[in-house]
Amino acid sequence: MVDYFNAMEPETYGAQPANEPDVNLGIQDIGMSVPMGISASNVAGIYSKIRMGAGKLEIQFPGYRIGNRNQQTPEMYGEDQRQALREMQMANEVRFNTHASFGLMGMMGRDERGNFSVPGAYQDLFELKRAIDFQADMGGGSVVMHSGEFERPMTDMHLDDETHNLNLARDESGRLMFRMSHTQEFDAKFDLLDARTSQKMETVEKDRLVAYPVWLVSEKDYEGIDQDGNKALIKKGDYIGYEGEKIIDSWSPTKGRVPRYNKETGRFDTVLRHFDYFKKEADDYNKYMTEKEGKAPNFYDKIYPEEQFLRATLFTQEGHARGWALQFAQRVDREIETLEKLRNAREFYQKLDESIPDEEKWKIMKQEPAFNSISANLGLLPTDTQHPLEIIDREIIDTQRSLEHSRQASASQEQQAEDTRETAKNLITPIKRLEQHGARMYAEAGIHAMRRTKEPNNPVVVNIENLFPERFGGHIEELKWVIKKSRERMVELLTEPRIQMGVSRKPTEMDEKKLIEAVVPGLKGMLQENPFYAGISRAEAEKIAATHIKATLDTGHLNMWRKFWQEDPKLNREHNDAKFKDWYLKQVESLAKEGMVGNVHLADNYGYQDEHLSPGQGNAPIKETVSILKKYGYDKAITVEPGADATTDLSDFHGLMKTWRLFGSNVYGMGMGSPQIPQKWTDIQYSYFGQNKPPYFVFGAYAPSNDWTLWSAVPME
Repeated sequence: MVDYFNAMEPETYGAQPANEPDVNLGIQDIGMSVPMGISASNVAGIYSKIRMGAGKLEIQFPGYRIGNRNQQTPEMYGEDQRQALREMQMANEVRFNTHASFGLMGMMGRDERGNFSVPGAYQDLFELKRAIDFQADMGGGSVVMHSGEFERPMTDMHLDDETHNLNLARDESGRLMFRMSHTQEFDAKFDLLDARTSQKMETVEKDRLVAYPVWLVSEKDYEGIDQDGNKALIKKGDYIGYEGEKIIDSWSPTKGRVPRYNKETGRFDTVLRHFDYFKKEADDYNKYMTEKEGKAPNFYDKIYPEEQFLRATLFTQEGHARGWALQFAQRVDREIETLEKLRNAREFYQKLDESIPDEEKWKIMKQEPAFNSISANLGLLPTDTQHPLEIIDREIIDTQRSLEHSRQASASQEQQAEDTRETAKNLITPIKRLEQHGARMYAEAGIHAMRRTKEPNNPVVVNIENLFPERFGGHIEELKWVIKKSRERMVELLTEPRIQMGVSRKPTEMDEKKLIEAVVPGLKGMLQENPFYAGISRAEAEKIAATHIKATLDTGHLNMWRKFWQEDPKLNREHNDAKFKDWYLKQVESLAKEGMVGNVHLADNYGYQDEHLSPGQGNAPIKETVSILKKYGYDKAITVEPGADATTDLSDFHGLMKTWRLFGSNVYGMGMGSPQIPQKWTDIQYSYFGQNKPPYFVFGAYAPSNDWTLWSAVPME
């Protein structure tokens, strides 16, 4: 039995309302964040948090690349300071975790203009790596980094896992759950990237209409022939040519489907198409590829509606270029034939000229209008008398120039058509780039964490945090997707001797079989020696990847979905709040039951902004969240992120104390007692420090001042 005075038991301050789960956490279970340059400025500042009573700390680095006094970075702390921090952990039996730069927003390499680049992604990877190195020097633990890969419309959140499509925006009944504005369902915007450069190409808007051909299709079933002249059964709705033949390759740029010709207008039919039409177009293309290849297209080859929407414009431009190329090319044959006839004629007149005496050459002279015009043709202008050779030479020069024009115009239009088609083929949604490059960055970070781990029982873990709802990764299912893809890529890096390091289109001397083996599905890159190859089994690699890449669940960020929640008008406020709470907790359980949670941030708000209220001070269901995590065996760091308390309360530490109160943490003090009886450290058992014995060491130099005392009024020895 522990003897104490002035016990601060949970029931004395009503910490457990009847409608909340009974979740008790000890002081040692809950830590706090320390953003360096904001909440603390040096090692002594970190230690002051321990002196206040924090048993776990997440050392956060706001600085990005080059640090400063107010936004510090891991590399601002040298070996002496890191050694002091290591000793501080041992002396006070506390644990440190690390938060990488606040400037990291996923691993896409996004710049301020909205473009993405692989070099930019590697700069972000370096930021993450130096946080990993810092945490490794602390002995192991969590390294937190933000997700938030790219912006995407909240009304059109879809995830395709090759087996089924998850619609994250709607519930099972089809009701829209989230919307950023009342028009977003109709004017949602999608960014598209160039797969070759990763630059943002264009933003597709759902309410924009695109002029598109009406394709010629059969209106009935009949027996006919295909484009190759073979007998074919043509069904109603099949694409056909102008002679009724069946189109074999409907998506071929030169032999594919053709626009319907309207005899009455003498024009080809075109109509304005809405975004919804291209959903069907994309589906038709994917079915076509499935039939052609004998299997469904992989994630990268699959076409999505927003891609097909913009492809329609590019294909129109391609068709225009090919049409002009054909038009110019048709003149080439005639001009070559004309040139040959002119040269033969010149040879004839050259011999004739040489055989006729000079005084007789007037007989072969020809009259020619001064220039070709209606007036000249009507005889209204005088004609010129010229030697046939002069006329022929001039015609040869004109024909050569015309031939050059036709050749260059046709070739350039054909080149433009090919370039346009290549651009259309490399038009991708950002999620494809995330799968191709972003997941690779996370995987490399996971390998770096694996290599820097010193104690297998205390690994360094990259924990990807759900960020804001407006960006990909803010939804828990999106976060799970990022983690799964990153783990898959890490497994590949650890187990495959040769991998695709980049994308190369350089012609090779390889034979066809080797070329096919070297090409990654959906890409034209070639395999190279894998610098990460560890020669381990896939099962072992999967275990390692699951150990070193996990998720940070941020309760405040998840609660910010509340402001976009579409309330059911048939329900009252309490029922709508209950429905959002139910959605919230299902998201938590979805993440927890897969064992992906490696770190937890406790922060509260009212659903609008990430103000970092103390847990229990807003409307996020934090106690229920922790209850679910405990249900699935979570036993890692739980960190309070005080924000508003540092300004509106006495200190950021009060945010931690409010959290202790919320979770019924037993906090004990000795009371002020008689002034004649000095209080000692050894008088406090199970104090709010979570200690029941004196500290192993006292760091006098780390104390803020000699006059500084604990809130329990117990002096340091």
